[in-house]
Amino acid sequence: MARTRRGRFQTTRWSLVLAAGGDHSSAAHLALATLCEIYWYPLYAYVRRHGHDAEESQDLTQAFFAKLLERQDIGGLRRERGRLRSFFLAALRHFLLNDGAHRQRLKRGGTEPILSLEFETAENRYAHEPIDPATPETIYERRWALTVLDQVFHDLRHDWELAGRVEDFDRLKEFLAGDIPRGGYENLAADLGSSVNATTVAVHRLRRAFRRRLRDVVADTVTSEDAIEDELRHLFAVLRK
Repeated sequence: MARTRRGRFQTTRWSLVLAAGGDHSSAAHLALATLCEIYWYPLYAYVRRHGHDAEESQDLTQAFFAKLLERQDIGGLRRERGRLRSFFLAALRHFLLNDGAHRQRLKRGGTEPILSLEFETAENRYAHEPIDPATPETIYERRWALTVLDQVFHDLRHDWELAGRVEDFDRLKEFLAGDIPRGGYENLAADLGSSVNATTVAVHRLRRAFRRRLRDVVADTVTSEDAIEDELRHLFAVLRK
């Protein structure tokens, strides 16, 4: 998928989906399916916190995606079009307003799974959510932000794995937050079998790569370059709460 560059904004998965509107273009359908598979857990957590049990939440989440992939809802949610995060939440709220109809459909046989969603891990993940009075919206926002970061880590780790340096990545990633490692860079360099100078450079390069990849991942979920910085600020604000 094309990425952003200084001074211009290229096609992203989300802008491709919106440009297709209600048309069933194969590229747009694949882009939407990919986004659904990446961001399904924040939506599942929203449904769970909304009061549904695990089985109902799995069924409703899968049914939501089945309806979404039919491309029936995209045109009617214009205010949320600019950001995938907002669109997903608005679409899911709309879907759950018709929860009675969806329950009847599920009782009559449910919906055929159309995406490879890892529901077997969902409850284990949900069990580790903070026990607090967080609203469904709060837990959705938190899971969205962490899902974005997980995707960035996954992409970066894959790059280092291809370069045959995945063990180095697993050691260096601890310092992405900008903290100086305990014992300074000397201990880290010794662990890596490298010089202090080379290790310091490697950490700074990884931090720059992380920032670039984070911007790219966020850019893939908005439709204008102006929205990228706003979405990044929102992401960090959510993580600070």
